Amino acid sequence: MKDTDAETSPGWQPLKGMRVLELAQIMAGPVAGLMLADLGADVIKVEKFPGGDDARSFNSKGAADMPASFEVLNRGKRSIAINLKTPQGRESLRRMVAQADVLTENFRPGTMESLGLGVAELHAINPRLIYCSITGYGSRGPLAERGGFDLILQAFCGLISVTGEPGRPGVKPGVSIADVNAGILGAMGVLGAYVHVLRTGIGQHVETSLLQASMQQLYWYAALFFSGEPLPQRLGTAHPVAAPYQTFGCADGEIAIGGANDTNWARITDVVGHPEWCDDPRFSTARARLQNREALTECLNAALAGHSRAHWEALLSAAGVPVGPVQTVGEALSHPQARAMDMVVDAQTADGGQRPMIGLPLHFSGRNAPATTAAPRLGEHSGRVLEEFGFSAAEIRALLEQRCILQSGAAGP
Repeated sequence: MKDTDAETSPGWQPLKGMRVLELAQIMAGPVAGLMLADLGADVIKVEKFPGGDDARSFNSKGAADMPASFEVLNRGKRSIAINLKTPQGRESLRRMVAQADVLTENFRPGTMESLGLGVAELHAINPRLIYCSITGYGSRGPLAERGGFDLILQAFCGLISVTGEPGRPGVKPGVSIADVNAGILGAMGVLGAYVHVLRTGIGQHVETSLLQASMQQLYWYAALFFSGEPLPQRLGTAHPVAAPYQTFGCADGEIAIGGANDTNWARITDVVGHPEWCDDPRFSTARARLQNREALTECLNAALAGHSRAHWEALLSAAGVPVGPVQTVGEALSHPQARAMDMVVDAQTADGGQRPMIGLPLHFSGRNAPATTAAPRLGEHSGRVLEEFGFSAAEIRALLEQRCILQSGAAGP
């Protein structure tokens, strides 16, 4: 994309012209593809049939409906359904790889090699190809052959052990941290490899895993562990190395307050009407506050209980203290700040309608242009995509007749 094009477009799409073949499914791989699509790449989902991406079946409405959970991760993409168990299907993919920039997959290690579609085979066809693999435990080590699941890797990597309330069993965070972060890391790896390709013409095998994506979240706890300091027990919303830095109860709900340094602690004590706490030996230093977190929490909960979240948010914010209400998901997504930062965008749906969805969490000089076309039906673009990759009409018909590809809808060759 030329700089002049970027200046005249409604949003900057730095990856416009990049072709991505997404063999990944469910969440981690599709998140990576969504990030690339939102940056302008042409992301083509290469799906099995029948069924396609397993996430298509995550449906609480009915078999004829496309799940909203699938739509939100696959908007802006196209779908081609190929039976990779057939020689013709595998050869069709190889022909596409020869003209692609990126291939993403999240099969168990060895699966792609068993199909003759491993890194070495595909780099022999296209040395510039960026081959991105997202696995569960990584491609080497004693657990490499295990499959990857968000819950299991969060448990394995220690995230559940440090999440939850004191004295109670650990809980999984309410969002799919391992899957989402693995997808973001995969996209970041693709971008790094793309820079390398532009400089050298040589592709890369980019690898990340749910294990790496989970363990990356442990920065604070790893710092304590590797320095020989004791690890705190589950702390609810509290921070392992700073206090007060957690949520507290108000008259109508909870509020999060960050008073991790002496300046903000002094401001908090003034706002809640207890300046004497600054001289209290339990709370007078950062270390003392951390050691006496339980007493500190009791004092602040009692002081805040008499007024609403909005009352305390206004006073603390005016005083310069980091503060925010504990909102529901609905409150957060409906807040005008979410729209202002383009984190909620209106995207098309497969039924011809429109629905708000999560947007691109990046801006370039104040702009972005997320892909808002509808998530594809299974095999919706099979014929059209193959035509773009140089397949003749006769070849496409033969593949359809031999059940090597599936074409649905009206988007044929």
